[in-house]
Amino acid sequence: MSLSSPFIERPVMTSLVMAALLFFGLGAYFVLPTSDLPAVDFPTIQVSASYSGASPETMASSVAAPLEREFASIAGLSSMSSSNSLGSSTITLQFDLDRNIDGAAMDVQAAITRANTNLPDDLTDPPTFQKVNPADAPILYIALSSPTLPIWTINDYAKTYLAETISMIPGVAQVLIYGEKKYAPRIRLDPMALASRGISLDEVRQAVNDQNVNLPLGSLQSPTRTVTLMAKGQLLNAEEYRKVVVDYRDGQPVYLGDLAEVDDGVEHEYFGAFHNDRPDILLAVKRQPGSNTIAVVDAIRAKLPGIQKQLPASLTVDVMYDRSEFIRDSVADVKFTLALAIGLVILVVFAFLRSFAGTFIAGVAIPFSIIATFSAMYLLGFTLDNLSLMALTLSVGFVVDDAIVMLENVFRHVEQGKSPLRAAFDGAAEIGFTILSMTLSLAVVFVPILFMPGILGRILREFAVTITVAILISGVVAVTLSPMLCSKILRKDTKIAESGRFFSWILAGYSKSLRLALDHRGKTLILAALMLAATGLLFAWVPKGFLPPNDVDLLMGYTQARQGISYTAMAQLQRSLSPRLAADPDVESESQIISYPLENQGLTVIILKPQTERKATADEILARLRPKLNSEPGLVSYLVNPPLIPIGGKSARGDYMLTLQCPDTALLYESAQKLEKVLMAEPSLTGVNSDLLLADPQMHLDIDREKAARLGIPVRSIEDALYSSYAERGISNIYGSQDVYKVVMELKPEFQRNEKALTMLYLRSAAGDLVRLDALAELRPELGPATVNHTGQLTSVTYSFSAAPGVSLGQVNETVERLADANLPAEVSRFMEGTASAFKESLGGMTLLLGITVFLIYVLLGCLYESYAHPLTILSGLPSAAMGGLLTLLLFGQELDLYGYVGIIMLIGIVKKNSIMVVDFAIQAEKTGKSPEEAAFEGSLVRFRPIMMTTIAAIMGAMPIALGFGAGAEARRPMGLVVVGGLILSQVVTLYLTPVVYTYMDRLQRGKHRLETTPGA
Repeated sequence: MSLSSPFIERPVMTSLVMAALLFFGLGAYFVLPTSDLPAVDFPTIQVSASYSGASPETMASSVAAPLEREFASIAGLSSMSSSNSLGSSTITLQFDLDRNIDGAAMDVQAAITRANTNLPDDLTDPPTFQKVNPADAPILYIALSSPTLPIWTINDYAKTYLAETISMIPGVAQVLIYGEKKYAPRIRLDPMALASRGISLDEVRQAVNDQNVNLPLGSLQSPTRTVTLMAKGQLLNAEEYRKVVVDYRDGQPVYLGDLAEVDDGVEHEYFGAFHNDRPDILLAVKRQPGSNTIAVVDAIRAKLPGIQKQLPASLTVDVMYDRSEFIRDSVADVKFTLALAIGLVILVVFAFLRSFAGTFIAGVAIPFSIIATFSAMYLLGFTLDNLSLMALTLSVGFVVDDAIVMLENVFRHVEQGKSPLRAAFDGAAEIGFTILSMTLSLAVVFVPILFMPGILGRILREFAVTITVAILISGVVAVTLSPMLCSKILRKDTKIAESGRFFSWILAGYSKSLRLALDHRGKTLILAALMLAATGLLFAWVPKGFLPPNDVDLLMGYTQARQGISYTAMAQLQRSLSPRLAADPDVESESQIISYPLENQGLTVIILKPQTERKATADEILARLRPKLNSEPGLVSYLVNPPLIPIGGKSARGDYMLTLQCPDTALLYESAQKLEKVLMAEPSLTGVNSDLLLADPQMHLDIDREKAARLGIPVRSIEDALYSSYAERGISNIYGSQDVYKVVMELKPEFQRNEKALTMLYLRSAAGDLVRLDALAELRPELGPATVNHTGQLTSVTYSFSAAPGVSLGQVNETVERLADANLPAEVSRFMEGTASAFKESLGGMTLLLGITVFLIYVLLGCLYESYAHPLTILSGLPSAAMGGLLTLLLFGQELDLYGYVGIIMLIGIVKKNSIMVVDFAIQAEKTGKSPEEAAFEGSLVRFRPIMMTTIAAIMGAMPIALGFGAGAEARRPMGLVVVGGLILSQVVTLYLTPVVYTYMDRLQRGKHRLETTPGA
C-alpha cells in the first residue's frame, strides 16, 4: 500500500484536511504584519555624553576612552566606534546578532557605572544610552512649522505633546527630533560692563542660581488644619531674569539687565532645521521590529487630525514622507505578480493538458500550497514582505510540478484501460517515490541558507523557510489531494494526452536529435565540459553587487563646508540648495538640517514624487541633482540613495566605507591624507570623503601657572570663566510643568567674534582684585581636529565613497584594495565596513553555500537511489543552469547580487527535478531487461511532456519578476532573470545531457558491481 492509498480511500477526510489548511492559512494571511523586508534587528546600543565647550581631544581622552575600556569587556560585542566632537561624545556598540539586547543593555549600564569614577565630575550630560536599530529606517517624517509662533514654542508642542502621543501608539519604537530648539532664557554678558562695576562672571552665575530656586517649603500644621507653604522662587522668563540683583555698588542695586542682554531664546543656537526653506522641527518615527509598518502609519495618521485640533491654528503639521506608501505599492505589486504568475502557470498547464478536469487537478495544488504556507509564516513570526511574497511567487512554478507528475502518471494508467480509481492507486504507488525525491531534493536546496550566519542569514532566512514550506506542502498535496481528485474527476474517456500536431512534431524532432546525441556521446560530454569551464569564467567575469539599489522616493544628502565656518554662514550656504531642489520637477519637498552633526556639516532630506508621477528613477535623479548641488562655492554635497538595510553602526556619506587604524596617530593622519587624495583621483569612485578634519581653527591658552598661583587664581577658575563665556553654559534650571529648561549664560555675540575678546575677561584674585585673562595666559592660534574618532579603542579614519555609474561593488572593492596596498605603510591596518564588508563576506559565503547545497543534494539523492553514480547524472545539468543565468544577467546589464545568487541556488533545485524524472523512469525500465541506452532514451521521451510542462510553468512563474514592473521591481529583477535564463538554457541541455551521462554512469556502476562480486577481486 502506498502513502496515497488512505487518502484515495477516504475522500471526505482528505477534503476536510485540505479545507482546514485553507481555513487556517486564510486566517493567518489577514493577521500577518506587512513590511518591505524581513525584520533585521541589529542589537545596537548608542551611548551619549556631553561636556559643553570641551575640545574633541578632551572628549576622546576624558569621556570616550574611560567608557570604551569598560565596554570592551562586555560579552558578545562585535564592534565599537565613537565620534568625539566639540562638547559631545557618541559611542556605538554593536553586538552579535544572537545577543539579547536587554541583557546587553544591562551590561552597558553596569559598564557606565564602573566608568563614572574616571569621568569628569561636571559633565553637562552624564552618559546615557538607548537601544537603536541602524537597519530600521524611519517610516514617517513629520514637519512642524508656524509663521507666528516662536520656534521654542513649536519645539515644546513637538517634543512634549506630538512626540509623546505618537510614542504611545502600539508599534512605535522611537520618535527622533531633528533641529530641536528647546526654550532657554539666554544671558549675554557685556565684559566691559562687568569690569567697570568690578563684578566677575562667577558672581553673576552665583546670583542667578541663588535667586532661581524651587525648594520644598513644607506646611503649617495645627490641630484642625494643614496649610501648604508656597513661594514663587522660580524665574520663568527673560523679563524676570533682567530684574535679578547681582550686587550693590555705592548703595545702588546692579541688575542683571545692566550687565547683559537677557532674551527668551533656545538652549542651542548653532544648529537648526528648515522645511521647504522655512524654519521647522522635524520628527522621524521609527517602528518596533516585527510590527506592521502599514498598521503603525495608519494609526499615526488617524491620530493626527485630533492632534491638529488641539494645537494652535497657526501651527502646521505636515507629513513630508510616508514610507508605508512605498511598502503598500511594493507589496501590492508583488501580490499582483504572484496572481499573474499563478494565471500564467495555469495557462501553461491547460495548454499542455487540453483538459479542464486535468488543469483543475494540477492547478488546485497552487492555492492549497501557497495559502497553507501563510499559517507557517504566522507561527514563525514572519511578515508579508517583498522577500516572502517573492518566495511564494517563485514557488508557483514549483508547487504545481508534483501534481502534474502525479496527474500525468495516473492518466497513463487510465489510458491502459484501468478505471480512474484503480489508476489512482497504481499511478500513485508507482510515482510516489519520484515525487518524494523531487520534493525533498528541492527543499534541501534551501537548508544551508537557514544556517547562514550574519546579516545574509537574517535577510534570506525568511525567504528560504517560506519557499521550503511551500514546496513541502506541495509534495503533501501531490500525494494526498491530487490522486484523490484523479479518482473522482477523471473518466475513462477523459483526454489529456492529445496536445496537437505541434507537440507531436516537437516530440518527433526531440526523438531524432536525442538519438543523434546518444550516438555521439563523447562529443556531447566534451561540450558539457566546455560549458562547465565557461561557467567558471562567467562567475569570475560577471559584475558583482550586494543588495540591489531601490527606489523608495527618498534621497539623502550630506553637506560639508570649510572647517571653522560659523553657523550663520553655514546656514546661508546650505539654504541656497533649497531653491535648486524645488526647481527639479521630480522633487516634492526637501528639508535642510544645518550644522548636524558638526558645525560645518549638514543633512538634506529630499522627498521625491511618487514613481507613478515621474519618469526618472531615484538613481537617475541623484545623478541629475549631484552637479546642481555641488555648484555652490564653498559647499560640497554627497548624495546617496539610502539602502533598504543600512549595515553597520557608523553613518556614512556614501554607499561604502573603508576604515584605517594605527597606534601612531601622526602616522595614521599622514597616511590617511595621502590615500584620500589618491581615492579622489580614481575615476571609478565618486563622492570620496573622510571623517578626518584636521584644519579646525583653535586658540590655545598657555597659562602661566606660577603667576596664577601667586595671585591666588586657580587654573580651574580660568577654565571656568571661559566655560561661562563661550560654551553656552547652563547655569540654572527652570522646572516647567512639562519639561526642564536651562538658563544659558555666555558673552554678547560681539565679544565672541575673535580672540581679542579674550583680553576683556577678568578673574577675581585672592586679594579681591580683578585680573585680566591675558595677564595670566598667552594666546597661540593653531589648527586642530574637529573630531576624534575611535574604532575599537584605537584612533581611526573612515572614508565614505560611492561607485561611479556603471561600476559594480566588486570592482570598487578590488580598486580600493589595490590603491590601499600601494599607498599605505604596513603599520596602518585597514578594513571595509558596512555594505562593503558584508559584500566581501558574502562572496566567500555564497560560494561555500553553493558547494554545500550541491553536496547535500548529492547525499540525499545517493541515499534515495542507493547509488554513488546516479546523483552525478542528476546533477550534471547544473553548470548549464548557472551559465544561462549569468549570461542573462550580462545581456540585461545586471549585477550578480544577493538575489541573483539565490536565483542560482534555486536553479539547482529546479533543474535536477527534470533529471530525476528521466533517471527514475530509466532505472525502472532497466529492470525490465532494457539496455541503459534504451532505458534512457525511452525515459526521456515518456517524461518529455511533464518535463516541458514543469519547466515552462517554472519559467512563467518567474517571468513577471524578470520583467520587473511596479515599486521595488528593480531589486527583484536579477533573481527573475537568473531563473528564467537558467531554465531556458538548462532545459535544452539537460534533455540531451542527462540521458548521455546516465549511460556512462550506469556502465560505471555496473562495472564496479561486477568487480566487487568477482571472486578473488
